Amino acid sequence: MAGRAAGAYHRSRMLVVVVLLVTVAMRVAIVTAVVYLLLPRGPLCPHCGIEMAPLRNRFLDRLLPALQRRWCLDCGWDGVVRRVRGKPDHSIDVMSRAARS
Repeated sequence: MAGRAAGAYHRSRMLVVVVLLVTVAMRVAIVTAVVYLLLPRGPLCPHCGIEMAPLRNRFLDRLLPALQRRWCLDCGWDGVVRRVRGKPDHSIDVMSRAARS
């Protein structure tokens, strides 16, 4: 009888641990989603509206493909933006031609 009571006690403790872990995981997921939605979207500067130059980082591009670091040549703003699917980014060609000059 004591063995059954100990088993039930152990199962109830595990249930509490699982519920707490799920609660923490849900908080992390909600915060991550809100932060992602608050990031500026697309290649235009959120301050001046000029197209920004992408800053390449091979490791971060593979780790977080939905995000991209960009730098505004006009006002100097730099930060993380959400990538927009659609037309190809031609600013890389402009930057490589400018670097060759």
